[in-house]
Amino acid sequence: MSPADKNNVIRVYNTLSQQKEVFKPLEPGKVRMYVCGMTVYDYCHLGHARVLTAFDVVTRYLRHRGYEVNYVRNITDIDDKILQRAEANNEDYLALTNRMIQAMHEDEARLGIQPPTAEPRATEFISEIIAMIQVLVNKGYAYPAANGDVYFAVNTFEGYGKLSKKKLEDLVAGARVGVSDAKRSPADFVLWKAAKPGEVSWASPWGEGRPGWHIECSAMSTCCLGETFDIHGGGPDLLFPHHENEIAQSEAATERPFVNVWMHAGAVRVDKEKMSKSLGNFFTIREILEKYPAEVVRYFLVSSHYRSQVDYSEDNLEEAGRTLSRLYQSLRGLVPAESAPETDSDRRFEAAMDDDFNSPGALTVLHALASDINVSRRDGHDEAAGKNAAVLIRLGKVLGLLQQDPEAFFKAGAVEDLTADTIEAMIQARNQARKEKNFSEADRIRDELAEKGVVLDDSREGTSWRRG
Repeated sequence: MSPADKNNVIRVYNTLSQQKEVFKPLEPGKVRMYVCGMTVYDYCHLGHARVLTAFDVVTRYLRHRGYEVNYVRNITDIDDKILQRAEANNEDYLALTNRMIQAMHEDEARLGIQPPTAEPRATEFISEIIAMIQVLVNKGYAYPAANGDVYFAVNTFEGYGKLSKKKLEDLVAGARVGVSDAKRSPADFVLWKAAKPGEVSWASPWGEGRPGWHIECSAMSTCCLGETFDIHGGGPDLLFPHHENEIAQSEAATERPFVNVWMHAGAVRVDKEKMSKSLGNFFTIREILEKYPAEVVRYFLVSSHYRSQVDYSEDNLEEAGRTLSRLYQSLRGLVPAESAPETDSDRRFEAAMDDDFNSPGALTVLHALASDINVSRRDGHDEAAGKNAAVLIRLGKVLGLLQQDPEAFFKAGAVEDLTADTIEAMIQARNQARKEKNFSEADRIRDELAEKGVVLDDSREGTSWRRG
């Protein structure tokens, strides 16, 4: 179904205007979106998972609504942190970045993150970066400094601060340019960094060096998506200065509007404190997935609106697991219909997602569907239950959920020291105890399993089990 076939419109909160706007792509039926990706010197952390999942849901939903989405997410594979980590590891920087990129892809796959349409690396766009810097120098927006760096002169760009709502005079007030500082103003930012002795570098009109961080994204996004595109996204910490600087250098170079809609995901807190390495509450995706199933982590992230703060805690992850289990429980032992027509549930789901990708509202629709399935099954209406199950699975896919076989979901992962065979054997022993009317022994087995995170569900068809 094409977007034109739908009467309802999508409204998106634009950080630039600070309000929700009707989404109108530059080219009907097609969306060009760029999201700032990882600087690959370490494993991805929970904040990365938040951004990855948020824009994966955005992409899935736009495609669900019939849009052709060209989703570009870059990789910063040359940076001070990369070179410092490679040196500390006594490792070639290429070996480090390739290893971290592979790990990132593994983490994404486990979380159900679909690959972007394109994943450009900064080191693949050196000539394009140099060309954009040269344009800025020629136009008087940038200047080579005595130390070999090239800087963007912020005071030459009239619209600086329009995204972050910061005033240039406030940024400069109180700051000083030291004698050894090659910048004309403390607000100026680097476009090209002169290489230190022995550092990896590329030739340029200003000498050996490498790109500054901000210019990478301007060059890669405009090369991949055009001088103006529909959506630019990223984490909350990128709004200033990174995205503000992207606007300045891009619009100065092209003399065209850079991006129509700016989207920013909310921050991650851990037990109500900001996630920080200095506080010791910093978790990689890998560390979290050692304790919790990947789909539970994804459900936890999707259950908050993408712009809201996410408060990571063990209690919240446990609750996410229980809530996701209720959805899978409604599908357990049920054969979904091969197809189901669009229903009122589809329309309510889309109404929620059309309102700035309101995934918590969409999940409410999924849980209402699960309740309807349970009522239909209780009343013996298996055909109605099967049709609703097909709708539940179809809509769940838009959020990257409910695509596993329910039995596989309930029995996957470690449960204390119990294997699936051990659990089945204990269930058989409990069934035998019940048959012999030894109810105290049957209760003891149930309680032992419950203490280890295994919940038993008794029905006319027998006893099944799941993680608690």
